[in-house]
Amino acid sequence: MRILVWQWSRLGGPPRFGVLLARALAAQPGVTAVLSLSTSAELPAELAACDLPVDTYTTLRGFIGRVLRAPLDLPRLTQRVSALAPDLAICAQPGPLDLLMAAALRRLGVPFVVLVHDATSHPGDGMPMQMTLQSWLCRSADAVGALSAHVADMLCTQGLAGTVRRPLVRVTHPPLAFDIGPLPPRAPGPRRLLCFGRLLVYKGLDLLADALALLESRDDFIVRVVGTGPETAELDMLRALPRVTVENRWVPEDEIGALLAWSDALVLPYREASQSGVAAAALAAGRQVVATRVGGLVEQLDGHVGALLCEPSAAGIAGALRDLLAQPPVPVPRADAQTAWHAMAASLLRQVAPLVTAHAGPGRHETC
Repeated sequence: MRILVWQWSRLGGPPRFGVLLARALAAQPGVTAVLSLSTSAELPAELAACDLPVDTYTTLRGFIGRVLRAPLDLPRLTQRVSALAPDLAICAQPGPLDLLMAAALRRLGVPFVVLVHDATSHPGDGMPMQMTLQSWLCRSADAVGALSAHVADMLCTQGLAGTVRRPLVRVTHPPLAFDIGPLPPRAPGPRRLLCFGRLLVYKGLDLLADALALLESRDDFIVRVVGTGPETAELDMLRALPRVTVENRWVPEDEIGALLAWSDALVLPYREASQSGVAAAALAAGRQVVATRVGGLVEQLDGHVGALLCEPSAAGIAGALRDLLAQPPVPVPRADAQTAWHAMAASLLRQVAPLVTAHAGPGRHETC
């Protein structure tokens, strides 16, 4: 089976997710995987090579221009996809331009699956029309996948999956391994806590600030809040606390490993979550995690060594941090990311194989 994986985001975890998915599929018996990425994807050189690079956009004006140019771009994209001769295509987390690829695949008669990260937009997250475009993409797909039961239930409620026309594909989000290298022995000192990711409302920065204020008299921990987002009162509250530093900046891919290596534990004070790429990175790095019991975080972290789950409140987070600090650092084995990705790919293949059989037939790669 020949599978095309495409992921056209520029920043953050989705491009890496697409690369790792393609590699895991290629490791399955009888599978050849080809990959399409944005030419602007921020990835280290060893991950950035792909079979179908596509110019996307870097600004809102650029996105609008690409949409207006889509009818002119579609024939050329269809030819390029046809040359790869895929039996199946997988969208590894949707983006705003994916309807262009969907149209090319429909012209070629190639079935495709959409793996959805978020079923609804989080407050302050995404761009205008993002969820509408995602809904259109899912409705044109042959199957829709979810990375957590939380998202799967929402997709079924929305009528986007779990139907005869569009079956639901259930897989899990494997750990995300970044290069943190061998770690030297931990020097004595305060526990190092890291809150990392986009600094948006739904990430519970206000809950974190209030929780840390309840621990203000302690001197056995330091906190770094690192990521990018709008300047808010919550960030000012965090900056005003002792032993807390806020770094409101984009973190390039090649710095993430160093951040994880610096930390003793990750803190995820989210108010809501589908599942978390930060949690996936923490598991692969062998870091303790304090996270709220919301959305898909429970199924992603429950039962993992070093994971403490708490209620999404200042008191709940403060209590979990007290429990963390009351014990010496817990040795947490690094999750075997490669094995987990291969298991996810095998599960995905078992569920989508019937789509290829159903679409088999003469002339499938002919354009309309």
